[in-house]
Amino acid sequence: MSISFAMAGGRQEATRDVTFSVSPGERIGVVGESGCGKTITGLSLLRLLPEDVAHISGRLDFMGVDLATCGQEELRGIRGRRIGMIFQEPMSALDPVFTVGEQIAEGLRAHGNMSRAEARDRALEALRSVGIAAPEKRYHAYPHQLSGGMRQRVMIAGAMVCNPQLLIADEPTTALDVTVQAQILELLRDLSDRGNMALLFITHDLGVVAETCTRMLTMYAGEIVEDADVDAALEHPLHPYTSGLLRALPRLSARRSALPSIPGRVPVLGQMPAGCRFRQRCPFAVDGCERPQALLDAGNGRRVRCWRFGDLALPGVAA
Repeated sequence: MSISFAMAGGRQEATRDVTFSVSPGERIGVVGESGCGKTITGLSLLRLLPEDVAHISGRLDFMGVDLATCGQEELRGIRGRRIGMIFQEPMSALDPVFTVGEQIAEGLRAHGNMSRAEARDRALEALRSVGIAAPEKRYHAYPHQLSGGMRQRVMIAGAMVCNPQLLIADEPTTALDVTVQAQILELLRDLSDRGNMALLFITHDLGVVAETCTRMLTMYAGEIVEDADVDAALEHPLHPYTSGLLRALPRLSARRSALPSIPGRVPVLGQMPAGCRFRQRCPFAVDGCERPQALLDAGNGRRVRCWRFGDLALPGVAA
């Protein structure tokens, strides 16, 4: 899949050849800096990008249905019921004129063909499952009457209430304190294991990926640069960008020691470098990196977008 946007200077490619699969019960973490294309990849799976400016090319195959070309009626039957999404900013995702309980129950009534009372009971159960105290009271609250963390939990409850086969979670625990975050992550793992639900977890927190996910996709400048089992990616990364992210994690070390960082910043639309898009920030770049980089098979189910991966011994979290 590739995504491009119509801009003043012409159409600009935001993601290029994003190719991956998610199996039932699998939990995939998508990591990378802001601006790498993680969120728009998640939004594109449900065609939530504005179609007048965003163009999706390729195939989005969900159990035999091409989400990129299916009709709106078929897509409405999949959104919320078979594929759920936890959005990054709950205040803009929740409707301010309806109570949070009504918004959760609406999805159940639209997809579950149940009565208002049955939908209310299921919505209360969902609110209770994400750690909201006094759900009977919060059911009648409007989004602006809740704290940021509680709104985030409402979003999670709404996304999971129909027991989707695939859940796309875009920074689902950002506004939560550590204790509630641990409860939500445990809930997501339990739903995945018990209901065989696939999870696409978009996050900046590599610790959450290590705790929750089974596989990790590293994205940079609109491309997948590494695809590997979580333990393998964290301990022995094959792409310099993945290694750079891991080295930049704060850890216990001597006082006044330097915190490693990746120089430069993610290129913006219209300024993507030729060849390897990470080349200008990579300490291992050599002649040949200016050529286009394919996503190579690195063995053991791993893929990497770096032609030098066999020559590099990159540090991971254990280093």
